Amino acid sequence: MARFTLHDLAAVIDARAASGGEKSYTRKLLDKGPEHCAKKLGEEAIETVIATVENDRDHLIYESADLLFHLLVVLKSRGVTLEDVEAALAQRTSMSGLEEKAARKHD
Repeated sequence: MARFTLHDLAAVIDARAASGGEKSYTRKLLDKGPEHCAKKLGEEAIETVIATVENDRDHLIYESADLLFHLLVVLKSRGVTLEDVEAALAQRTSMSGLEEKAARKHD
């Protein structure tokens, strides 16, 4: 079985965003606007933190999947692609994390 990637998930989100809203949770989220999508992302982030603090591995995996899904939906809602985020990550990782963080303070 081929590995499922974030690019695969982004493609699923793109396809579902283009579909009718009656059968697509993704389309329903997007139809409610970026603010609603961001609220859902925040809820999933909190649930991921709770699973981490509770040291519940299975719950952490489940909530992390939800968090990644909702992050990609938020990006979609604002016209940001996974490739845009990857480019930012590539730029940041060209130096150490401490150097990158220090550089941001001066900007």
